[in-house]
Amino acid sequence: MAALLLVLLALMLAGVAVGSTALPVQQILQALGLPMAQDAAAQPLQPMVERIIIDLRLPRVLLAVMTGAGLAMVGALLQTTTRNDLADPFLFGLSSGASAGAVLVITKLGDQLGGWALPLAAFAGGVVSAALVMLLYMQQRSRGTERIIISGLAISFLFGAITNYLVFAGDQRAASSILFWSLGGLGLAAWGNLWLAVAAILLLAGFAAMRWRALDALLGGEQTAISLGINLTRLRVEVFLCCAFATSALVALTGVIGFIGLMVPHLVRPLCGVRHRALLPMTALAGAVLLMSGDLLSRTLLAPQELPIGIITAGLGGFFVLGILFKRD
Repeated sequence: MAALLLVLLALMLAGVAVGSTALPVQQILQALGLPMAQDAAAQPLQPMVERIIIDLRLPRVLLAVMTGAGLAMVGALLQTTTRNDLADPFLFGLSSGASAGAVLVITKLGDQLGGWALPLAAFAGGVVSAALVMLLYMQQRSRGTERIIISGLAISFLFGAITNYLVFAGDQRAASSILFWSLGGLGLAAWGNLWLAVAAILLLAGFAAMRWRALDALLGGEQTAISLGINLTRLRVEVFLCCAFATSALVALTGVIGFIGLMVPHLVRPLCGVRHRALLPMTALAGAVLLMSGDLLSRTLLAPQELPIGIITAGLGGFFVLGILFKRD
């Protein structure tokens, strides 16, 4: 955990330094007001440099850290609850609903409702899709893990069809905006909207602190959890709703960034085991490291043009799944 934290701090510093205008570390430390940078011989920072660091790059770095941590924790919670190694935030229709909400704003409303229209619509779409999944799940007599997965896939396909219709029937001039948003990016990062990501992290951390013992009991199997007095249906609903709200808040700011929730828990379990008191903090740190690394790659591979970060994570995720297949064979 200490090693991951050091790597994360180094990547965050690099994330502020790297960009269309490269900045020396001394200026970054000076802008942040750190004591080690308060050198009498240091020249005063130019206002433009300080604005680049404080107003543009620092919010982006913080959003990358919180998004990576949040999506990784969501993946770990869903994999435990569903007992499915391939469960991640986007298997249950959450991203499809958020995409439909965002595309509706981009194609039909444009900038008429202001800068908050896109994240709010994406958040609302994610919440609506989660509510529909829960409604389908609760209407079924058998409420096993496979039922919630099937319900999520059904809603995911439905909202995917709605999104594609909106793209085809909407303003074709907005196609580039739709493409970039659907592939994920951190361009919306600003101090004014970071509270959404903070709320998602606090929600996940609070839920983990209260329910990690029940999640550990579920590792021993459903019968073991029931024998310990755990209401499995209630636990699954709680986990899903918590993950739904957290994912919707994060996707509303970053777009669809896949495979973080799928990969990170698998990478972390060999290091810290499966008990959630250690697994979830380690997963959060590793997810933040992975997304920060992806963000640095997205800004440097085709510099000065920025590559959508979802392409980076999808490529890594594809190789990861292939690795799992060959390892099991």
